[in-house]
Amino acid sequence: MKQFSTLLLKEWRENVRNYKIFWIPVVFILLGVTEPLSNYYLPQILNAAGGLPDGAVLELPEPQPGQLLTAVMGQFQTIGMLVLVLAYMGSIAGERKNGTATLLYVRPLSFMSYFLSKWVMASTVALISVWLGFVAGYYYTAVLFSAVPIGDFLLFAMTYSLWILLVITLILFASAAMPNAGLAAAFSLSVLIIAQLVDGLLGSRWIWSPLKLPNYAAAFMDIGPDGGAITGAMLFAALFIFVFAALGIWLSKINRSNAKV
Repeated sequence: MKQFSTLLLKEWRENVRNYKIFWIPVVFILLGVTEPLSNYYLPQILNAAGGLPDGAVLELPEPQPGQLLTAVMGQFQTIGMLVLVLAYMGSIAGERKNGTATLLYVRPLSFMSYFLSKWVMASTVALISVWLGFVAGYYYTAVLFSAVPIGDFLLFAMTYSLWILLVITLILFASAAMPNAGLAAAFSLSVLIIAQLVDGLLGSRWIWSPLKLPNYAAAFMDIGPDGGAITGAMLFAALFIFVFAALGIWLSKINRSNAKV
């Protein structure tokens, strides 16, 4: 436990030194406010851009608040995922590549503590960023349009949070498995993109797929997801998190000999 605390403090200092605890939340907050603000000011933007005949009146249907928050989640699924991959792709592979890991490996090191300290810090930063982005989006949606019931919003955000934990675990697993940060990023993004494409084509046959967690989160903005389906998806997500973490710990130990001296 003492070693874990020491390694966690190291990760905290590194995230502060690299400004990750500042710029990652800022990116997610900006993504969160973009959808409600752009939809609210869209008529003015189009009128300012010109192109409408004189006297023409542009009337757009008012978006539903649930649709706006789902669109915010869509931004997280694209730009947000890319930000997290770029931020944490070198957590383990980068330390081996630049020789920093050698300073740790020469000491008696618990690779479980080593991997989990990175997982806890990356997960904490990611979850705080996602929740700040959702809260910012919720606030501006409520002010400019109308509010989503707070209970539905919390279920929506908590379901998506489990997906974020799965993504973070995959990124750190890739960083432990790959020889450098670039390959870790390519592997993480490839797995996320290909898996979601396959799930989009064949996923109707497996309603317990953890890849459906973002869809089930979005369902809380409408009639709500099927209880059995979302429970199964959450259980499989937890299983995959455990498996990726266990493999990440094992690969961190196996690949320690690849660290630059």
